[in-house]
Amino acid sequence: MPRQTRKSDLPQKICPVCQRPFTWRKKWATCWDEVKYCSERCRRRRPASAH
Repeated sequence: MPRQTRKSDLPQKICPVCQRPFTWRKKWATCWDEVKYCSERCRRRRPASAH
């Protein structure tokens, strides 16, 4: 049986909008390098100059 990966072992980033850390999710497996925001709400609230 494969060992489970602990959440604390997953990569993290800091959201530029809310300044909170967020953790890698399986749905981001193919695009983790492009992910910048922790949520859709923060993505919508981003500054106009930071596309």
